[in-house]
Amino acid sequence: MARIRVATPHILPAKSTWRREQVGGTEARTLGARACDAARATAGHKPETKGEQLTSDLETFLSEDGRADAVEAVNRQIVDQGVEYMYYQFISVTGRIMGKGIPAAHWKRIAGTGFQLVYGSTANLFTDRHGNYIGYGPEARELVGIPEPETFNVLPWDPKTARVWCTLFRGREEEVDGGAFLTSDCRGNLKRIHAKFTKDTGLHLRAGTEPEMMWLKVDADGKPTVEGKTKPYCYHIDQFSELQPLIHKVMEYSKAMDLDMIQGDHEDAPGQLELNFMFDHADKTADRLSTYRQICRQVGRELGAFACFMPKPFMGVSANGCHHNISLWEGDENKFMPEGDDPQMPGQIGLYAIGGIIKHLRALTCLSSPTVNSYRRLWDAGFWAPIFADWGFQNRTTGLRISAPGRFEYRSVDSAVNPYLSFAGLLLAMQDGIENKLDPGKPEERNIYEAIAGGKEVERIPTSLGEALDALEADDVVMGALPGDMGRVFMHYKRDEWERFLATVSDWDIEEYLDILP
Repeated sequence: MARIRVATPHILPAKSTWRREQVGGTEARTLGARACDAARATAGHKPETKGEQLTSDLETFLSEDGRADAVEAVNRQIVDQGVEYMYYQFISVTGRIMGKGIPAAHWKRIAGTGFQLVYGSTANLFTDRHGNYIGYGPEARELVGIPEPETFNVLPWDPKTARVWCTLFRGREEEVDGGAFLTSDCRGNLKRIHAKFTKDTGLHLRAGTEPEMMWLKVDADGKPTVEGKTKPYCYHIDQFSELQPLIHKVMEYSKAMDLDMIQGDHEDAPGQLELNFMFDHADKTADRLSTYRQICRQVGRELGAFACFMPKPFMGVSANGCHHNISLWEGDENKFMPEGDDPQMPGQIGLYAIGGIIKHLRALTCLSSPTVNSYRRLWDAGFWAPIFADWGFQNRTTGLRISAPGRFEYRSVDSAVNPYLSFAGLLLAMQDGIENKLDPGKPEERNIYEAIAGGKEVERIPTSLGEALDALEADDVVMGALPGDMGRVFMHYKRDEWERFLATVSDWDIEEYLDILP
């Protein structure tokens, strides 16, 4: 048995309406501000009262129906399969997998009390260029991570070790919001934002990703050489075959970790591979993308290759994208499906959702193309990277395209994306489009460069991380994807990244200016 499931999902605490009633009454507030309020509402602000006592988010989480049985089922699996060690995992602001390793014999204790770790671990425990810890100082309290038994998986490459995803909380003993959801937990934020979206609209987001990456050669010391293992020939089966040993191992481990692998191809950069798994509820897809990255890194260790998720390691060839193929569903009904005679045109909800994404695309780009290197992809023209806020049918020169009836492809996203942030931002942008009935305009079927040359005015997405950060800060709706501490942590981390880049003398500087005068 690969996974244990809890009968009741743990997205929102019981009776968590107190804060929403207090903050949700002013219609003039922006969607982003309301999303932040909703996140705070599910982050420890009096979610449940029993007489004089308050029940925290953490206590509500631990008392969910079915949890005790699921914890016992995992314990039996640990014993039956001889699991000796466990990784208790969560996701940092940049999408890194963080956590603690704990002997499996302590599973039931950790399932009941959690583990503690410094708040700064949600920011990779990095310091900025001035030596200050990002997000939280050394005096900050410690988070509590509570494992989700339904996410338990034995690692196929090490059967004595298992992993489990965790939800993060503030410490029980804190004077303010003790036991509240930790708002710098991007994975927990996505679940809560998605649940609020579903409550407001009756819809949920299903998503698939196209996780392009590059398999690089390593030297005698195991360090990557920035040289692809294959030639840059797109869709060539011969190049695909050269990577087949890696592919077989990735497929084997992915299947064992509950990823339904469906197709793949060699892309048009050295060593560039795309292997796809089945789309699903966005929360699950984000977890699976993180798991896929973890699998690729392990396979590289075993087979002497480096799994590279850097967006643009090579100039003159395509970069690593991670297109999101998305659709909105009401139960089992896809609301993006065409409603009229045109088999390409999305239904009305789909059109409004596209309108919302087009309106907020500049801010969304900061979440989905989140590094300095991301914008090398957008400047190296001629490789189908989207740089204009428009949409069309099968039009790869626009930021969105209808990739098939019933779904569209969000293209302003690369391999460095933190999917928990990008999905949260897309949810809020689409909700804005649906609530305000935003018209995306007619689909552009021309090459966008030819359309612009012909006089069409189209907004360009940001051309640098600094510009993208400015666009994000100016967009209250998309900032709602970074509620509470997350907004501060993200901005501190990314502003510092941008400033460190600006303050660095690069090889380009030396080549360009070393002999500048006389």
